[in-house]
Amino acid sequence: MIFNKKPLGTERDTQPLEVVDAHNRPLAVLPKTAIHRQLLKHRSVQVIVLDPVGKIFLQKRNTMKPFFPGRWDISVRTHPRAGEASYDAGLRALKNELNLDVERLQFLKELPAGPETGFEHISLYTVPKNTHPITPNPDEVAEGFYYSQEELNCLIKEFRELLTPNLVVLWETGLLATL
Repeated sequence: MIFNKKPLGTERDTQPLEVVDAHNRPLAVLPKTAIHRQLLKHRSVQVIVLDPVGKIFLQKRNTMKPFFPGRWDISVRTHPRAGEASYDAGLRALKNELNLDVERLQFLKELPAGPETGFEHISLYTVPKNTHPITPNPDEVAEGFYYSQEELNCLIKEFRELLTPNLVVLWETGLLATL
């Protein structure tokens, strides 16, 4: 029997990404799997989508994802491709994961790479007051919902094992409470 469909993530996992130094300057280009396996510093982009009343859209990761499958995470996260600007990567991820086209992203903050961030220099953006429909791409996202601050606090306190470490780190740093 012949299968033409590649396993989920095959091309994405070999996508070349930039390895960076402690100051977020490019050093080399390697496949994503090699970067993660060797715990090398690299970049990620995360986008928080908010509805008009300030609820945060969380996505439940597809169960075929190699890292934290089936767990709840921030609205969108991705790695910029080699030579791609973080802003452009955020727009690409919104379109790819949530079928969401937005006019602009609002820069929120950068977090330095370290063990708590998975050795990722994180560029964090937001889409404030989104009114466009979100249609998750089932290859990337199992489902998603908007959560109030109270609901998010309950998830973190009572159901931490259902969340990605990334989501917990953003909550612990207070970034999600200031939106």
